[in-house]
Amino acid sequence: MSLKIAVSGLAAKAVEDSIAELVADKVASRIAAKDFTLWGKDAEDESSKRLGWVTSAIDSQPLVASILALKDELAAKGVNRFVLCGMGGSSLAPEVITKTSGVELVVLDSTDADQVGAALAGDIHRTAIVVSSKSGSTVETDSQKRVFEQAFSSAGIDKTERVIVVTDPGSPMEAAAKADGYRIFNADPTVGGRYSALTAFGIVPSGLAGVDIQGLLSEAVSVSELLAADSIDNPALILGAVLARTSSGHGFRDKVGVVTDGSPIVGFGDWAEQLIAESTGKLGRGVLPVVLDPSSPEVVNQPSDIVLVRLVADALSASGDDAAVSGSLGAQFLLWETATVVASRLIGINPFDQPDVESAKIAARGMLEQRAEIAEPKFISENVEVRSAELNLGESDSLGEAIRALFSTLESDGYVSVQAYLDRTSVPQAAELRDQIARVTGRPTTFGWAPRFLHSTGQYHKGGPRQGVYLQITAEASEDIAVPGRDFTFGQLIASQAAGDASVLANLGRPVLTLTLKDAAAGLAAIKNAIG
Repeated sequence: MSLKIAVSGLAAKAVEDSIAELVADKVASRIAAKDFTLWGKDAEDESSKRLGWVTSAIDSQPLVASILALKDELAAKGVNRFVLCGMGGSSLAPEVITKTSGVELVVLDSTDADQVGAALAGDIHRTAIVVSSKSGSTVETDSQKRVFEQAFSSAGIDKTERVIVVTDPGSPMEAAAKADGYRIFNADPTVGGRYSALTAFGIVPSGLAGVDIQGLLSEAVSVSELLAADSIDNPALILGAVLARTSSGHGFRDKVGVVTDGSPIVGFGDWAEQLIAESTGKLGRGVLPVVLDPSSPEVVNQPSDIVLVRLVADALSASGDDAAVSGSLGAQFLLWETATVVASRLIGINPFDQPDVESAKIAARGMLEQRAEIAEPKFISENVEVRSAELNLGESDSLGEAIRALFSTLESDGYVSVQAYLDRTSVPQAAELRDQIARVTGRPTTFGWAPRFLHSTGQYHKGGPRQGVYLQITAEASEDIAVPGRDFTFGQLIASQAAGDASVLANLGRPVLTLTLKDAAAGLAAIKNAIG
């Protein structure tokens, strides 16, 4: 499938405004040459170390044979179930790759005790885990690794045969993995997590699960010359201009709806969401990505500040859209990575740092270490505990009143962020709240499974424009799980993460409503009824 893009309306105007400048400045060929000066002097220290993704599709090919050899070795021992322990960029790309290929990969990107328990409940005797982290310092990934190590030992399984580590060379995780005797695949240290789809982080778990990873890499290689061309027809320059400068005399569109509409790629929006949000959301600027489908309210009744980019089977046959894109998965990975750094140049920000991600981690660690008590609820309604921060609930005493109080703080250019600290394997219906809230408010609405969004859109929430209002949904685990070798449980960890993030958002002056469910399914039903 060749890579194609079509634009119309204000998207076409944005391209017209910027494309000549991008071509004249030789932006595409300079990206291909890894020119780190493209994003300004202040960005050079970081950008000089973060351009390895440009050639990842070529650089990763020597890994393919060893990944497939390990897959065959494990299969010969009856091991054919793989659990990926990773967060953010370490998990989002493999999830898209395996879903699109139709192969099984258990993606454990949560600290929810029920979701961890569900992953542990699979057949441990045919299970291996892939632990993916650039440094190994991520508390979620470390906790997931520990609980599986304990499970292997309890089942009498040699864990050195079942734990595969993907990390940067020289990282603390590599040193620990060597000491433990684990198999290690080194990733390219010059590639940031959100640009790592075509590195070891993307292809090791995907290849072990059964994906044609050589084909995936070849798809990206096949379009690299096209995306490096200083031409007005370069899809990356066109898409980058759409993302960055979709404006008119009546305002500025700083939100992009990523709409899967006929493309065979599954779940691409979730990957693109992290890439765009974490790359552009800083210094009070940025592009807010919103993951949509063709029937979403933002598509049916498009707000004036959102541009739609549809992923379709054939872009050139699409009509009436802001933008339409088609192409194979490997090609799309490279296209959107390139377009995002092009957009970042136009916006005037460094696409490779994430200065605000650490704030929520620090707050969560502080609460965990101090065993800070979660604040008492303002009230309890329908067995749901209601808390708020930077949000005046007044005399509210019902879910409906609390939710309306949050929505009343929305400004004309605002968005709603729904953050579900829940087990997505048992209550996937939580995601239905997104469309419902978008219909009720008439504003773009994002939905993030937590805590994984903290490693992606969390950067935009703190560093981007102060437009968001935040609905946290948490739940008590049906059965909590202790983290081996640590003095906390998964339930305590995820509660600290939610409270820590709420604290950081509130300190930035943003309203947060936290709803804690005693029973997840019943509580979600109550919230849906309260929204109306």
